[in-house]
Amino acid sequence: MKTFTTLLLAAGVLAAAPAAAQVGGVAVADPQGAIANSRAWTAARTQIETTYKAQLDQAEARRQALSTELQPLIQQFNTARAAPNANQQALQTQAQQIQTRETAANQELQRLTQPAQRAQAYAIEQIQNRLGEAVQSAVRAKNVSLLVSPQAVLFMQPTADITAAVTAELDRLVPTVNTTPPANWQPGQGGQAAGAAPAGTAPAATPAPAANTRRNSGR
Repeated sequence: MKTFTTLLLAAGVLAAAPAAAQVGGVAVADPQGAIANSRAWTAARTQIETTYKAQLDQAEARRQALSTELQPLIQQFNTARAAPNANQQALQTQAQQIQTRETAANQELQRLTQPAQRAQAYAIEQIQNRLGEAVQSAVRAKNVSLLVSPQAVLFMQPTADITAAVTAELDRLVPTVNTTPPANWQPGQGGQAAGAAPAGTAPAATPAPAANTRRNSGR
């Protein structure tokens, strides 16, 4: 329940800054970090965590209960698998039962956290809609001719990182966001959501996974 990377699909925006606006120098910027550190996202996240606190607390309690329920089954499977001449067909049946329970548990958690996740996605999308503009402004201000993501470099001087400059531009362009998506809003609507402020409860909105039965069960 601490991650929102899957919703930040803006890495490609770094390539959106036109060459004509870049005047020399190489820099690095992390679009996910720029959004995460923005004032709009920080405020939105706090608001979403408050608005959906009951559902998120319920989901966390249920996640812990489901994990406790699954652990004995996983332990039993691992013990049976380690036994000499283990019955492979019986092991397969056990593993399928564990996986079925885990899938059902994740679906339950998804239902509990869905409203918060939707608000989170709406908030992020609104900020993300201005990310390209923020990147271009930072690139012009820093006289950058080539901008790359942190994953693309092996070494850099701290001064080459202009993520903070992108965040500052986002703070200017998107000072606040709306955390209540319209009834008919769907993620990815882009321009339709641009006029509204993003919802913000990312860290708390992500559903907690059930026990990692797939790995522990050897499937």
